[in-house]
Amino acid sequence: MTARPHAWETSYPDNMKWDAPIVTGSLPALLDDAVGECPERALIEFRGWTMSYADLRDEAQAFAASLLTAGLAKDQTVALFLPNTPWHPVAFFGTLKAGARLAHLSPLDAPRELAHKLTDSGARTIVTTNIGGMLAGAIKLMEAGLADRVIVGDDTRFGGDNPAREAIPERDDVIRFDRFCETGTASDAWPEIGEDDIALLQYTGGTTGPAKGAMLTHANLTAAVSSYDIWFEALYGDPEEGEKVLCVLPLFHIYALTTILLLGIRRRAEIVLHMRFDASQVLNDIQAKRITTFPGVPTMWIALANHPELMKTDLSSLIRCSSGGAPLPVEVGQRFEGLTGQRLAGGWGMTETAPAGTNLLPFGEAKPGSIGMPLPGVELQVVDLDDPHRILPVGEVGELRVRGRNVTAGYWNKPQENAVAFADGFFLTGDVGYMADDGYFYIVDRKKDMIISGGFNVYPQMIEQAIYEHPAVAECIVLGIEDEYRGEAAKAFVTLKSGAAPFTLEELVSFLEDRLGRHELPAALEFRDELPKTSVGKLSRKELRDMEKGRSAAGQTPNTPDPKE
Repeated sequence: MTARPHAWETSYPDNMKWDAPIVTGSLPALLDDAVGECPERALIEFRGWTMSYADLRDEAQAFAASLLTAGLAKDQTVALFLPNTPWHPVAFFGTLKAGARLAHLSPLDAPRELAHKLTDSGARTIVTTNIGGMLAGAIKLMEAGLADRVIVGDDTRFGGDNPAREAIPERDDVIRFDRFCETGTASDAWPEIGEDDIALLQYTGGTTGPAKGAMLTHANLTAAVSSYDIWFEALYGDPEEGEKVLCVLPLFHIYALTTILLLGIRRRAEIVLHMRFDASQVLNDIQAKRITTFPGVPTMWIALANHPELMKTDLSSLIRCSSGGAPLPVEVGQRFEGLTGQRLAGGWGMTETAPAGTNLLPFGEAKPGSIGMPLPGVELQVVDLDDPHRILPVGEVGELRVRGRNVTAGYWNKPQENAVAFADGFFLTGDVGYMADDGYFYIVDRKKDMIISGGFNVYPQMIEQAIYEHPAVAECIVLGIEDEYRGEAAKAFVTLKSGAAPFTLEELVSFLEDRLGRHELPAALEFRDELPKTSVGKLSRKELRDMEKGRSAAGQTPNTPDPKE
């Protein structure tokens, strides 16, 4: 018997192969293939309004023709400034069909961040919609000289009475999406698209300095889709016509873009699109619309696990639930599975991996705290924290590095950062963890978040996992703070469950003493009404750290009265 090259392959199901062929190509071809099989099948359902696979292809081509007629060149960028709306996939595939590339702008970005992304990407066209002040924001960016035109999709197309809708002004540089699509000249000769052409500049969170645009090619994104598809087909079989995916995650984020929109198209699914997460509406739709697949982030699972209607909801249609975007607290996953019987099988990935990385099996022995094993075609190694060329043996903690057809070639306009982002052809993730002998990986923290306390490495995520076991804790973030004796120490920021009573630091330490080492016990505790979150809804350690730095610079002290006083 031939020895397998990677430890994780021994944990794969018998019908799954790590070295299965990874299919790459262009994203417009991905859509065309689906249209060829099921043109009339519903692809998007939004507020009761539906769009078929052929509808999306046709509308995307009309948009592409109009972009080309307007003079868009292949080396140019179009910025999408959109929430979850059907305008997103139309503009997304239309821009790519025209041979250009995209940049996602988050609706939650501050004006300064939006300006940076427009300037850095070189985008001169903004596509937006007329709800929630987004149109007004896009016009302000244009009037500041950051764009030449705004193309606006009218939200009234999708029905419903939305009080947040804005009036669309009549001016030459603000163009209604439907009218713009009437200006194109149909062509039988679309621009040639190479699979190594950049499809998307997907901006990272910018944990240090301004956000960086990961250059994701058509091959990167289709390779990620192929890895996920091989994994899910082996686990669940061919979806045929029955897969119905609930999308509350934002399509401007790589997690939803790849694992819901692009993978959904590959698997011929119907996507039930929500503009935002609402726990009650999610439970209602799972039951009423017989949702089969629901990806979320940990904060969503926390909200659902605590929702009073959870146990009254029929979840029998669900085949696959997954958690991603951030580490899922072990206690939350166990509690959700105990209440519903559904295992949250998620995994790990990054913007830079588009975001294919690892996944957990939805059956068999549970692996609490694990991020799972590498997806087909994705190779993961653990290297020395100080020498990224030295591969560490099983069980030793170091930095994870990743290689695969899905991994970015680097960051846009960042040659110096790109020079240190790779080692031996592997991308250095900045995640600190280890591989167990069965090929399952575990992350103990981000390299930059590590606390050095009294000479010991302390990982905030490990402390957070233990704090989540406290019955009164709803959400938690741990940061390092200055400590005269130890250099650094851990501070816990906590929100409480509804109706739960606060507790003292001493009581928390007593609770954690048999769960953490002495050097890991928090030295400070602060209760918050809420903790900051990113645009995807995951807890933001970076934003909390920035808030704390600002408060420290202003000479403010935390308002944390002892609850016993």
